[in-house]
Amino acid sequence: MDQRIITLYDEYTHKPLPRNVFLKRLAIITGSMAMALSVLPMLESNYAKAATVPIQNPDLDTEDIYYEAGGISMQGYMAKPKKGINLPGILIIHENRGLTPHIKDVTRRAALAGFLAVAPDALSAAGGTPANEDEARQLFTKIDAVQNLTNFIQSIEYLRTRKDCNGHTGCVGFCWGGGIANQLAVNVPKLNAAVAFYGMQPAAADVPKIKAAVQLHYAGLDERIDAGIPAYEEALKKANTKYELYIYEGVNHAFHNDTSTARYNEAAAILAWQRTLAFFRANLK
Repeated sequence: MDQRIITLYDEYTHKPLPRNVFLKRLAIITGSMAMALSVLPMLESNYAKAATVPIQNPDLDTEDIYYEAGGISMQGYMAKPKKGINLPGILIIHENRGLTPHIKDVTRRAALAGFLAVAPDALSAAGGTPANEDEARQLFTKIDAVQNLTNFIQSIEYLRTRKDCNGHTGCVGFCWGGGIANQLAVNVPKLNAAVAFYGMQPAAADVPKIKAAVQLHYAGLDERIDAGIPAYEEALKKANTKYELYIYEGVNHAFHNDTSTARYNEAAAILAWQRTLAFFRANLK
C-alpha cells in the first residue's frame, strides 16, 4: 500500500483528524472517493480477526473486573491459566482505541503463556470503551494525563497485590499504551519489567528513575515515534538501565495489531511477541 496512505492514517488516528477531512485527503491520494472507501477496510480494525485465542478457551479463566484506582471504579479484563495461583502479573495497556476485542485477545495470549494478565480500560471514567473507534479516539483527547497515569500506577499495585499474583509485575503497551508503559517504568519503582511497542519515549531526564528492565519494539517506517529513539537510548545507556531495543525494518506503526490488514506484519509481530514473552519470563521470576 502507498506509504502516503499509511502516514495519513497515522495522522488521522493520532492527531486526530476529523473523519471527513481524513476521507477527503485519502480520496486525493487514491484518485477518487470510491477508491478511498475501498481502501478504508484495510486500514481500520476488523475485530472478526480478534480471537486468535478463543474467548472460551478451556485452559483459561477470564472475567471482566472492577477495582478502585485513582478514586474511580476502573473497568478491565482479566485472563490467567485455569485455576492459576502464585503467577507473575502483566498489565496489558491498550492503544488509543480503548479496551478493544484485540487487546482482550492479547490479554488471553499472555495468560496462555502462563501469566496473570490484566487489561485496564483507560476510558473507565467515561463509562468504558465505546464500540465506535472515532468516538473512542475523541474521548482520549479529553483524558487528564496526570490522573490517567495515577490510574495506571494504582492498577499495577492492584495487580501486584492480587491473591493469585506472586508480587512480580510487568507491563506491555501498544502505541498510546506503549507510552504509558514507558511512564510506568519511570514512576513505579517496584515494577520489574516494562515492554513498549512503538510508544512515546519518556523525557531523558526521567530515565534514571527507571528500576525495571525495559524492552522496546519500534517499526522502521514509523518516523513520528522513531524520532525519539536516539535520546531515549542514550539516556538508558547513561543510566546503566537494563534494556533491549529492536527496530523492525520495513514495517509500520501498529505492526503487531493483526486486526489492521494494511499495517499488520506477521513476521515482525510473531518475533516481537516471542521476545516479549521471553523477556517477561526472564525478569518476572
